[in-house]
Amino acid sequence: MNGTTAQSSTGTRAWTGRSMPRKEDDRLLRAEGEFGDDTPVARLGHVFFVRSPYAHARITGIDVSGAAGVPGYLGCLLPEEVEAVTEPFMEIQNPPADAAPEVDRCLVSGGTVRFVGEPVVAVAGESREAARDAAAAVVVDYEPLLPVVDAREAVTPDAPHVHAQTGSNVAWEGHYDWGDIERALAHADHVVTADEMHFHRFSSTPLECMVVTAEYDAGTDAFTLTGGFTMPQITILTMAAAMRHPAERIRLVSKDIGGSFGIKICTYVPATAVALLARKLRRPLRWTETRTEQHYMGGHGNERWFHDVKMAVRNDGTVLGLSYEALDDVGAYTRYEPIGGAVWTQVANACYQFDHLRVRYRSVYTNKGPVHPNRGYSRLQHMWVVERMMDIAAHKLGWDPVEFRLKNYVQPEQYPYTTVNGCVYDSGDLPLSLRKALDLIDYEDARRLQEAARGTGKRIGIGIGSTLDSGTNNFAQARLVNEHLPFAGNTEGGLVRLGVDGSVYAVTGGVAFGQGHETTVAQVVADLLGVGYEDVIVHRGGDSGLSAQTGFSGSYASQFAVTGIGAVINAARKLIREIQLVAGAVLGAAPDDIVLGGGLATVRGDAERHLPFDAIAGIVHFSPGSLPPEVADEVGLIGRAVYRVPFELPDLERKYGNLTLTYATQIHACVIEIDEETGQTDILRYGMVDDCGTPINPMVIEGQVHGAAVHGISGALFEHFGYDAEGQLTAANFYDYHAATAYDMPSLRYDSVVSPSPFSPIGAKGMGEGGGAPLHTICAAIQDAVGDTGMILDSHNPPERVLRALRGADAEKVKVD
Repeated sequence: MNGTTAQSSTGTRAWTGRSMPRKEDDRLLRAEGEFGDDTPVARLGHVFFVRSPYAHARITGIDVSGAAGVPGYLGCLLPEEVEAVTEPFMEIQNPPADAAPEVDRCLVSGGTVRFVGEPVVAVAGESREAARDAAAAVVVDYEPLLPVVDAREAVTPDAPHVHAQTGSNVAWEGHYDWGDIERALAHADHVVTADEMHFHRFSSTPLECMVVTAEYDAGTDAFTLTGGFTMPQITILTMAAAMRHPAERIRLVSKDIGGSFGIKICTYVPATAVALLARKLRRPLRWTETRTEQHYMGGHGNERWFHDVKMAVRNDGTVLGLSYEALDDVGAYTRYEPIGGAVWTQVANACYQFDHLRVRYRSVYTNKGPVHPNRGYSRLQHMWVVERMMDIAAHKLGWDPVEFRLKNYVQPEQYPYTTVNGCVYDSGDLPLSLRKALDLIDYEDARRLQEAARGTGKRIGIGIGSTLDSGTNNFAQARLVNEHLPFAGNTEGGLVRLGVDGSVYAVTGGVAFGQGHETTVAQVVADLLGVGYEDVIVHRGGDSGLSAQTGFSGSYASQFAVTGIGAVINAARKLIREIQLVAGAVLGAAPDDIVLGGGLATVRGDAERHLPFDAIAGIVHFSPGSLPPEVADEVGLIGRAVYRVPFELPDLERKYGNLTLTYATQIHACVIEIDEETGQTDILRYGMVDDCGTPINPMVIEGQVHGAAVHGISGALFEHFGYDAEGQLTAANFYDYHAATAYDMPSLRYDSVVSPSPFSPIGAKGMGEGGGAPLHTICAAIQDAVGDTGMILDSHNPPERVLRALRGADAEKVKVD
């Protein structure tokens, strides 16, 4: 199937590749979508959490008696109850030698809170207001403890331990060494060194925060949970193990979801608390996360410190390799971490063809909110440091930043390209993408504008960002963190069937949260079955009870265009075979001579001999006795299939092997203007070029590119989850955390390159995360404007930091030998 296209048995592709209007948009624009807080449920109660006001403290008492007097109070769930009926959530990493593991439950465990906003008591009320008021009446006594809020401090010998029993704030440590970096550094003509660099803490801010509705059926001892579950089967497995409950008695349903960007992967934490309380009170309950709660613990992106960063470069501009040490601040609990310690290796080479790489990576506990996978998870941090060093090296060594990148890019003729660690970049044309990006910003004119601005109090900067979306994980990557984990490969499920009236119905194991799955699935299925795009009904959201999911089902890691579409293609082909069997039997033709098109099954070369789909459905469902037994016994007009990604196990000792299937590329370029008095940065021009292989729906792709660009620009200039010395979050709501709006955005200019993947079912690649391209681009543009006066060594550059750079900040941290 690799490299084939989705097309009907007549060989036509009427829908795939076209910018069809999204099926989802009609109901959404009419305000007829059904999001987490919309579903009506009889006798529904509401949950509110009592949360810690301290970053680190010992709980000395909990008094819930005041809540009982609040009108509408239903009951509560206490930490000791949770400890009695649950196991800690499973961890990915092994605990340190001679130490106990962290203990993470849905409410505070062990009597110690570890970040501001950690849930202590879950309180239920007849209404959301009653639950909130009852929670406010709960009294919790605390004995404050010393917090640690800086990963650099956390690894020092005298730092307080976030988890006392672990004996260390290092949750996991890994060493990666490919090639011979010492030899590369020794024989390089130049070694560019940065003492310290910092990728800041920010996150996605979905329009819809987490919402969980839990219904418990005491008669069957079964739970139904409705919410934004982006990895449903992993969530079920995690909750079942924690709740000591059979996985098959937990059903997860997702409908419309107002964004996730990875962070809702950890919805299982509050969902477990809501489920336990629903079982205790024997009534359905709903928790709707507030924006402040989302900022406290809804999932931050990884904050990462880089130390002793060294890049080896020859006189001719060839980059030989890179070395650095990383401290990854995971917050108070690991949860999905330290998978980030392996995920970054999917893009070890970033966009460049160097042969030597060494990284010491440590995941570090601090008294901050936990990190969750966030758009471009873990990869964007590594690619940011690579891209910054490429830019810094070009500036310091006198190279034009465009020529320096062009010289070191992986070249079109080198694909498939094997990286230093055995990952395989499938296809691409980075030089063409860069040239198109520069055209979008009128690069030559921008340089003239830069010269004209000198001495006016304004500075013009031009920046380039080169990045990748690695799509479709090989879950064996988890074994790089813990070799005993039972994960390898990847699969997705899909189901396509004919209804009793001949209608076409498709279900995917992937869970959509804004990407347009209903649209793209309909386009592919319509082409395969030879029906109209509007004739394909695609199930909204996800439902673990519909038999379309596998263990790795979901939407994450830019994989749906490969795994989700691959599974649907396989399912549709099974259905096609059944249609051919029935039509062949009725029309007196060989099944292989039946072609599909226009909603008909027709004998090849004889248009008069055909059956419409509704007739085929009627025969199978209502007149099976008219079919030959060998056909009737085999056919149900349901195609259920799995797409298995063709991965092998990596070499764990060498940490070598292919960890992802496809690589979309994003090359961005921008022109900025800096006010020398205020440090204010304004974007004058912004260009984006995406290459995600064969497009299924170009309009959907462009929308994803725009969204990723806005997220990245906002992170580069505005968004920052800062903490003070006491561990208090300084941006707990949108008053202090500025997520970019349309007013903050420049006009975005878009173009594309098409390099079909030789490895995916229809040549498409997963895309939409953006890899942090805007962060690279804007940092480079600010550096270009500042020149060598100061160095841009942080991914977040608000006006005050730009002003400091204009005055020479961090210049001493970069050296060239």
